[in-house]
Amino acid sequence: MNRRAKYSMVAALLVVVAMAFRVSWNALKDVAHAVGADGLAADLYPLVVDGLMALALIAALVLTGRDRRFALWVLGGYTLASLVLNYVHGLVPGLHTGDRVRLAVWPPAHYALVLLASCLPVGSIFFGSDLVAKVLHHKPEPVQTSQTTANRSGSDLPGSADQDGFESVYESADLVLVAEPIPVAAETVPVRPVRAVAAAGSRPRRATGAVPKSARTKVPARTEDELVEQARSAAARWSDEELTADRIRTTLRTSPARARMLRETLKAERAADGRHLTGPLAPSVLDQYQDARDGADSAVTTAITRFAVDYDAANPGEPSAMDQLRALPEPSRDQRDDRDAADSEEKAS
Repeated sequence: MNRRAKYSMVAALLVVVAMAFRVSWNALKDVAHAVGADGLAADLYPLVVDGLMALALIAALVLTGRDRRFALWVLGGYTLASLVLNYVHGLVPGLHTGDRVRLAVWPPAHYALVLLASCLPVGSIFFGSDLVAKVLHHKPEPVQTSQTTANRSGSDLPGSADQDGFESVYESADLVLVAEPIPVAAETVPVRPVRAVAAAGSRPRRATGAVPKSARTKVPARTEDELVEQARSAAARWSDEELTADRIRTTLRTSPARARMLRETLKAERAADGRHLTGPLAPSVLDQYQDARDGADSAVTTAITRFAVDYDAANPGEPSAMDQLRALPEPSRDQRDDRDAADSEEKAS
């Protein structure tokens, strides 16, 4: 359709709307008189109803989505209200005189019609303001032209993904080979070899599609013994409160079920080894300290104790080494008696 035909249709529509507005003018004006409006208010009343209909129609042409549906609801509601008032004007002859008369013989119907005619001006203020605000804040969607489609990368265009679902490999930039200049016979000019230059503005294409299983990095499977050994090494300095399945799972990158299994295994080992206490001292050092204490070897116990004190002073936020030494069981009565007897014999000799 050419531009002249479009303009002709718009002009014909304006003529039809103007005639329809004039036909509805008298009916709405007489209804306004019947509900108590004065002369000026009755003359302006048709503009309130039919004018908002025109505003809602323009808003419906501009807006999109939910806002467009709202504008259509307003247009339909005010069209129905204008139709009802025009219908009542045709049924009640007393309205043609412009006096205050009853809009219906049945009282509930009369009250409903008066409420409808009275609410339309207030509704025009509310709905008209809302429609204008929606139109002013509306941002039209950008029109996609052939130029913008050409400028988009292949991964952004529809259907650019590989049909077989495999991840596409990064493509290297196309090389533009620059020909070497032909030497001139009259003058010999030294020519440097020209390297291949990558095309300007080229960049690696973004990978699209799913990665096939054959191309995925394979994580070596670990046996339960290997997991237990790794968990035992990682949790050597953890306290019992810190020994949780979630921490084991994040540290060893294993499944929640295996993490719970490892937690129960380590807790069982700690329960079986009553001398275990989280700290910097290894179990072999604790055994050496306990044997030296039971055997009254003060040189070894003093050296280990001094190391524990120095470590705690240098690492105040870490698990305490002295707590490890204090947690060791005390020598039994027989061991103390044997130690005292050995001390007595050593002094006597």
